[in-house]
Amino acid sequence: MASGEGRRRRDNLVPLAALISREMRNETMEKPTVRYGYAAQSRKGEDYFLIKTDCQRVPGNSSSTFSVFAIFDGHNGNAAAIFTRENLLNHVLGALPRGLGREEWLQALPRALVAGFVKTDKEFQSRGETSGTTATFVIVDGWTVTVASVGDSRCILDPQGGDISTLTVDHRLEENIEERERVTASGGEVGRLSIVGGAEIGPLRCWPGGLCLSRSIGDMDVGEFIVPIPYVKQVKLSNAGGRLVIASDGIWDALSSEMAAKSCRGLPAELAARQVVKEALRTRGLKDDTTCIVVDIVPPDNSLQPSTPPKKQNKLRALLFRKKSHDSASKLSKKLSAVGIVEELFEEGSAMLAERLGNDDTTTHSTSGLFTCAVCQVDLAPSEGISVHAGSIFSTSSKPWQGPFLCADCRNKKDAMEGKRPSGVKVA
Repeated sequence: MASGEGRRRRDNLVPLAALISREMRNETMEKPTVRYGYAAQSRKGEDYFLIKTDCQRVPGNSSSTFSVFAIFDGHNGNAAAIFTRENLLNHVLGALPRGLGREEWLQALPRALVAGFVKTDKEFQSRGETSGTTATFVIVDGWTVTVASVGDSRCILDPQGGDISTLTVDHRLEENIEERERVTASGGEVGRLSIVGGAEIGPLRCWPGGLCLSRSIGDMDVGEFIVPIPYVKQVKLSNAGGRLVIASDGIWDALSSEMAAKSCRGLPAELAARQVVKEALRTRGLKDDTTCIVVDIVPPDNSLQPSTPPKKQNKLRALLFRKKSHDSASKLSKKLSAVGIVEELFEEGSAMLAERLGNDDTTTHSTSGLFTCAVCQVDLAPSEGISVHAGSIFSTSSKPWQGPFLCADCRNKKDAMEGKRPSGVKVA
């Protein structure tokens, strides 16, 4: 299998000069400067973060650089958070086809993020450890921000000249009705903790296991209907730039999105992160691990000015996010940037793997003539690949032979997440 993987990677290589030339043609606007800062206070030692600003779509080409910022809030131990920090980025990048130009790469990111999250969860569960983690994973490429998240760590956007927006969805059973319905439909039970006398206390939890979240990485003792499939949102900022605040629930249990953004306006990123943590501790105290990353996306040769809300926001609220298909004319993009509107390029939160991986009968073949599992990226003989759509009542495809394809192990994972079979995971 290892030799097959190596052969597939070699066959997919594109000459470096061709990739660099393609990248230069795709650069239509000077890239912004990315500045960041982080701060943390630990109580349980289960919060971890990742900052990597030197990633490259095309190895050796500095114009293809992008940045990754992520927070992993562990529970029931720190093993899942550590494992995810060390492996998730590589799994996401491994799910992206080779030789893509920038726009194609950005379009392929949402699907690769889903595959990377599921593969990370699958690998961690195979270790037999019972801890779990949230994951809020942010990729900044030029003016485009892509966020994938499971759990209740959050990423907000404070754009220049617009309203504060949340780029994640909280997967808490207490607040998310759709997720409660999905979990119970898949075989889980949702209820509060019962104490002596029959009284129920605390937030809604999923049983077995007692987890408050409906999505996470790990948590093999809870059941696979607690899924690792992330909510993904991709937006494009105007050329005025903006600020991201990424934080664990130690922040959001104390501060609203608006309070967090306003508490640090006008401060450079490093001081801003410290101020958000300070404000959360002042409001609630150190009751949980508290971690914050602030990322400023700054126009070239400019500093990010303090953002103040316009006096009249009602007219702008409906315009803040605009759906834009990937084949929209570049003229629309320029107009939107000129008036300071944030474009919404992609948004999807379904927990169904068939919906998230989509329909594809081309990119799931490697050039070596073998099929490739869309999740774990192993080579498969044609007789081994199982379409992600086969037997799925949720699929919009009427062609179960159409890709992408899964190996048998990933197909079992998919069925378990959809409640079609028992998890098969037994923990003493």
